[in-house]
Formats: sequence, structure tokens, C-alpha cells
Amino acid sequence: MARSGKVAVVGAGFYGSTTAQRLAEYDIFETVVLTDILEGKPEGLALDMNQSRAVEGFETRVVGQTTGPNGEGYEAIAGAEIVIITAGLPRKPGMSRMDLIETNAKIVRQVSENVAKHAPEAVVIVVSNPLDEMTALAQIATQFPKNRVLGQAGILDTARFTNFVAEELNVPVSSVTTLTLGSHGDTMVPVPSASSVDGTPLTEALPAEKVEELVTRTRNGGAEVVALLKTGSAYYAPSAAAARMAKAVHEDSGEVLPVCAWVDGEYGISGVYLGVTAELAKEGVRKVVERDLTDTELAALKEAAEAVRAKQADVQSL
Repeated sequence: MARSGKVAVVGAGFYGSTTAQRLAEYDIFETVVLTDILEGKPEGLALDMNQSRAVEGFETRVVGQTTGPNGEGYEAIAGAEIVIITAGLPRKPGMSRMDLIETNAKIVRQVSENVAKHAPEAVVIVVSNPLDEMTALAQIATQFPKNRVLGQAGILDTARFTNFVAEELNVPVSSVTTLTLGSHGDTMVPVPSASSVDGTPLTEALPAEKVEELVTRTRNGGAEVVALLKTGSAYYAPSAAAARMAKAVHEDSGEVLPVCAWVDGEYGISGVYLGVTAELAKEGVRKVVERDLTDTELAALKEAAEAVRAKQADVQSL
């Protein structure tokens, strides 16, 4: 198998380390770089992952690098084609994603400035919360073209919606198609009209009140995990989503996936990072792909855009 290129994951917590592992096990990259501010942690995790290569049968090399408060160590990401930013504090029970905004803004800004310095050609995938706002901040801090900065949320939220539908109907997840747009938060917009089970519209497979119940559970999917864990937040499904995005970019696949992308006229919405479906390729977002929405779904998407716009304006000064 041909391996090429370097992908970097900033932040070696559960989310970042699991993302690095998934990327390595894809066996399509030459190198996966994992960084963290905790001395020795990324190096130790990288050593552990490399020792799993003989068992799992992949050759991608994982490199760990401790970074310092003044940008020390970031030279390890030089030449990375993709950088995934997972750095930041996770939620605790009872916290909303917005409760993290000031603390994580400082972290994301500092990381983004170092990415711009050391990997100026990279596509940046942001996963730090609050997701939509941190994606906007990363673009401001890097000054990269907006298509090269995107956020991970829609794949995760869609996967949660799919899982809940599959469990409710006791069918394989492969039988279910769902979609979520909007924000990664209170104004998330699950799209029942684009959802189906073995080709049958979801609205025919389940009664309306059950669909709404699953929509609500999807919207609160992250909080449900946080409440059960009590310390930390979800990382298995989120890391799968981030790695999938990186794979699509690396392979220049043009795959259409739900992501947080810059919207400039689509759906009658402009000038905001928002959860939409988009073609992913070497340049990041090749284009936003508009979906047919009901009037109610479109209104909800526009409402989400305005809510996110107000918060994204706030992060410029953070």
C-alpha cells in the first residue's frame, strides 16, 4: 500500500490520541504526529501505538512531540498536509459547550498561530468546543483561506442520529441514512426529510413523536455521554468522525460529508461557519452541497446560522 504525507493531531487527550490511532491504522499516511503540552505524554503514546503496528499490520509511523507555551516543539508538524486541533478542555456534567468558550479560545488561538507558522499549507480540522465558534477563531488566527479551515461536528451528530434510529427499529446501522446540519449545539438541525430506513422515509418508518424524540436525543447526544462518564466527554465516535474527514482530504476523494464549513450564499445564508454538507478534497472544502430541505428545516438552519453568527463575532476578541 502506498503511504504518503504527514497528518498532525494537536492535543493528546482521549480524543486526540484515539484520532491519532485511527489515522495510523488507516495505513495511508507516512507519518502521524501527536503533540501535547504535557511533557512526555505524546511521546509515550506514540511509542505505545508504534508497538501495536506488528499486531494490527500497519506501517504508518507515529511521532510524539511535547510542545511549550512559546511554540516550542511545533516544528514537528512542519510540512503536515492536515492538522487536527483537539486541544482544549472537555465538558463536565452540567456544562454546555458554550461554557468552554473563553478558556478554549485562548488555547485554540495559540495553537492556530503555531499551525500557521509551521504548517502554512495545511488543511485545518477543528474539533475543540464550542465547535462552530472555535472553527471561526482558527480561521481568524491562521488567516488561511476559509475553505482550508473546517470543523468536525456533522459526521458525529449524524452518526448519533443513525445509531439511535437503528436501535429504535432494531435494524443494522447500515440500513439507516440520516443527516444533521446547523450548529454543534442547541441549534443543531437533524433533517428527518433526508433520513430513511432501507429506502423508506424515516417519517413513514416511525411516528412523528418518536422521530422528534430521537431528534432531541441527537441534539443532546454529547451531554448524555458526559453525564454518564462524569469525567471527560465522548471520544470514540468523535475521533472516528475527525479521522474520516482527514482521510477524505488526504485522498482528494470529493466525498460529500456533513461538516462545519464557511457558507457564502448557500441556503440564502452568508458569512458564517455552519454545519452543512460539503465535498472534501485536498483543498479542504471543495464546495458546499445544498440539500433539499423542508420549509421548517430551512427555517431552523437559518435560525442556527444567526445564533452561531453572533457567537462567532464574539470570538474575534478572545
